[in-house]
Amino acid sequence: MRLRLLKKNVVLFLVVSVILFILFYSKFMTTKENDVLDNIPHKSAPDDDTNTFNYGTVLQMRKSVYDSNYRQFIQNADKFPGDPEVVIVVQVHNRPAYLKMLIQSLEKASDIGNFFVVFSHDYFSEEISDLVKGITFCKVLQIYFPYSTQLYPHEFPGQDQRDCPRDISKEDARKTNCLNAEHPDMYGHYREASITQTKHHWWWKLHFVFERLKVLQGYKGFAIFVEEDNYILPDFLSFFKSMTTLRKKDCVDCDVLAIGNHDDVSHFVELSTMTETSGWMSTKHNIGMGISRELYYKLMGCNNEFCTYDDYNWDWTLQNLSGTCIKKPLKVLVARGTRVLHTGDCGLHQKEACNSEAAQQKVNIALEKIKPALFPQKLTLTNHGSVEHKPHMRNGGWGDVRDHTLCINYAARL
Repeated sequence: MRLRLLKKNVVLFLVVSVILFILFYSKFMTTKENDVLDNIPHKSAPDDDTNTFNYGTVLQMRKSVYDSNYRQFIQNADKFPGDPEVVIVVQVHNRPAYLKMLIQSLEKASDIGNFFVVFSHDYFSEEISDLVKGITFCKVLQIYFPYSTQLYPHEFPGQDQRDCPRDISKEDARKTNCLNAEHPDMYGHYREASITQTKHHWWWKLHFVFERLKVLQGYKGFAIFVEEDNYILPDFLSFFKSMTTLRKKDCVDCDVLAIGNHDDVSHFVELSTMTETSGWMSTKHNIGMGISRELYYKLMGCNNEFCTYDDYNWDWTLQNLSGTCIKKPLKVLVARGTRVLHTGDCGLHQKEACNSEAAQQKVNIALEKIKPALFPQKLTLTNHGSVEHKPHMRNGGWGDVRDHTLCINYAARL
C-alpha cells in the first residue's frame, strides 16, 4: 500500500516538474524574443504599411478598399492633434487636374490647420492617391467606395455582360432572358452602371461619414459636402463660422447650410456679406452643402424612399424627399456670395473635353476681382424663397431592384 502511494507521489512530482519547466522555458524564450525585438530599430509612426493601397488586380484593390476603410488612417494627425472646426467631405471620381486645383485652394484657405478633409473615392489610381498624400497642411482621411464599377467591371454593381441593353424594349428583353428584363426605369430604359454609381457613392458616403468614421464620433458640427471640381475661397472657414453663428441666432429651423451657390462672381462684392433662406432646391443648393447629424438622421428615416426613387441624381432625389417623406420641407441658409466655385467643365452631364488650364485661369481672374470683399466682419440675413415642396419631373435611370437593394443596405453595419 505504502509502495503504491509512493509511486503515485513520484509520478505527481514528475508531472508538476515538467509543467514548471515548460512554463519557465516559455517565459525565458518570450523574454529573449522581446529583448531581440527591442534592439530592432523601429520606424517612426505612423508606418507607411498602414496606408498602402495595392493597385495590382481587381481582387487586390477590393482587399485594399476594405482594409483602408477599416483602418481609417488619418494623415497628419500628429501635426494637427486638436478637434477640427470644420469637416469637408470631397467626392472624388477621376479628374486629377481638377482635384489638384481643389487641393491648392484648400492650402490657400485661412486657418487651414483647423480643417479635417475626407476624400471619398470611387476610382482608384496612384496619381489621385499621391495628390492627396502630398497634403501636409491639415488632417486628411481617404475613404473608398467599396461598390465602385472599377471593382466590379463585369458584374453588378458594375455592368454585367448579361444585363439588358439600355434601349431594348421590355418585350425583347424578356425574349433574350437578360438579367434585369423585368426592371426598366419609368421611361423603359435599363440601368447603366456608369450613371447609377454617383448616387450610390453619395448615399454610401453619407452613411460612412456620420456612422462609421471613428474620429468623428461625438462630432456635433456640420460636414460640408463638395466635389473634386470645386474650389474653396480663402475665407471659407471664417464665413462658415459666421454662418453657423447666424443660424443659431436667427434661423434655428434651417436644416442645411449652403456655403456655395451656382452664381458667378460678377456681383460678389455687393453680395459678400449677404445670406438668405429658402426651401432646398437641387439646382441651387447642391454645392458646398452643410449637413448636420440631426439632418442625417432625418434622411435616414427616408432610406427606403431615397433608394427606390426613380432618379439617378442624388440631389433631385433629395429634393423629392423634402416635403414628402420629410414632412416639413428642408429649409436652407444660403450664402449669396458663394465661398465655393464650380470649376468643372466636363463630367457626368458635360461630355466635352476637359480644360483645367482654362478653368484655373478663370479662377485666378475671379480671385483678383473678389479679394477686397473677402473676410466680412458681419453677415446679414434676408428671407427670400418660400419653403415648400417643389415637385419635378423624374429623370429615371434608377429602376433596377438591385440598385434599390444595395442602396438600402448601406444603412446596415456590415
